[in-house]
Amino acid sequence: MSDLPIVALMYDFDRTLCTKNMQGYSFIPSLGMTDGEFWDYTNELGLREHMDSVLAYMYAMVKIAQDKSIALKRESLVKMGENIEFFKGVEGWFERINRFGLDNGVQIEHYVISSGMKEIIEGSSIKDCFKSIFACEFLYDENGAAVWPKTDVNYTNKTQFVYRINKGVLDVANDVDLNRSMPDDSKRVPFCNMIYIGDGLSDVPCMKMMKAYGGYSIAVYQKRDSKVEALLNRDRVDFIYPADYSEGTGLDMTVKNIIKKMAIADKLTAENSSQKKKI
Repeated sequence: MSDLPIVALMYDFDRTLCTKNMQGYSFIPSLGMTDGEFWDYTNELGLREHMDSVLAYMYAMVKIAQDKSIALKRESLVKMGENIEFFKGVEGWFERINRFGLDNGVQIEHYVISSGMKEIIEGSSIKDCFKSIFACEFLYDENGAAVWPKTDVNYTNKTQFVYRINKGVLDVANDVDLNRSMPDDSKRVPFCNMIYIGDGLSDVPCMKMMKAYGGYSIAVYQKRDSKVEALLNRDRVDFIYPADYSEGTGLDMTVKNIIKKMAIADKLTAENSSQKKKI
């Protein structure tokens, strides 16, 4: 196990790493529906029943599949992850950033915090790049069919998973250790060593959390518009960039500069502690 300081990069998934909502690549077409038809159904259901929007879409996945006599099983959702399309540079990003971190004396860890489906992400080509994937997940019955949401990651409870990364409590069933008081100097990943990358308003709670606690946040976009610019102008995010993860892009260079700054800060802290011990 490395003794190097840890820098955590946390990502939303849909429209942050992949080009659209992940259900749209395979799941929605398997229902014989368009993206618009599925999400209209989900939104109408949520409004009518006053449901959490994430629980509404998970219920819609089960209900529509049942109505169409389609078996909604874990293995089928995982298989659908193979068809995800990523933004330019994503698939080579993780190894390159990990190497850059080591060259600068820090260990990089990558995490997903997404309102999408964990099963679909686990079928993607980048699944092994993450230390943990925090996303929505179904509970399955004895026949392997999805029956109930096991994990619901909505727009505001995303911040829970930032705290989990901070404390090193990655088991979502472990709330005892998550809520236990812990001195700041014993937390596994300091907030000031965190970078959150997302695509919009659903990520604002995590982005604001980064700004409040000394981390950094970056909004990525396919097409720059007033909503993206408002995130920057209202100090909800530190940087905005096109969703291009290729080497030498603005996103790539800024993340590397942040990592260098974090690495230097950790070295200075270590030097300060060493001098105090000698006194």
